[in-house]
Amino acid sequence: MQQNDPKKLIRAFIEHIGEDPDREGLKDTPKRVAALYEKFFGGYRRKPEDVLTVFSDELYDEMIVVKNIEFYSMCEHHILPFFGRAHVGYIPDGKIIGLSKIPRLVEMYARRLQNQERLTSEIAKALFSILKPKGVGVILEAQHFCMMARGVEKQHSEVTTSSLLGLFKRDLNTRNEFLTFIKTR
Repeated sequence: MQQNDPKKLIRAFIEHIGEDPDREGLKDTPKRVAALYEKFFGGYRRKPEDVLTVFSDELYDEMIVVKNIEFYSMCEHHILPFFGRAHVGYIPDGKIIGLSKIPRLVEMYARRLQNQERLTSEIAKALFSILKPKGVGVILEAQHFCMMARGVEKQHSEVTTSSLLGLFKRDLNTRNEFLTFIKTR
């Protein structure tokens, strides 16, 4: 078996669990799963610079927040999905990015094998590194299928993680403003 052919690996997995990969319902499954994984893990083929459009010489210096960004990722421990909402804010210091680029950045990092803590941190660090803003705040709220379908089997558990950099970490008023923004409709 050629190691780099995902369809053959998926077919072998189907056989391994005791199924017949040639039965009607499974004939095209290796092809479908390989295409699905290409999308799920497409974040490895991109860098933050590929998805962020930066506009320099901007005078806007108030907090910008994009909230309730839906994301889907795959837990690196069990290769099971986790999904939820991301809330991302920053205070510009002469540069801003296109608003649609923040969800693209979230998706880029989510489309990798992840843990929620690292995902939160990677989003914040990428924005901080590229924009050099006065501060960045990222909060993720997610449900983990590994907690829902195995282990503790708790269907409504939600995990919240945060990464606060610059003013979001040092200044209580800035942090509170961010938290207020993400709580309002």
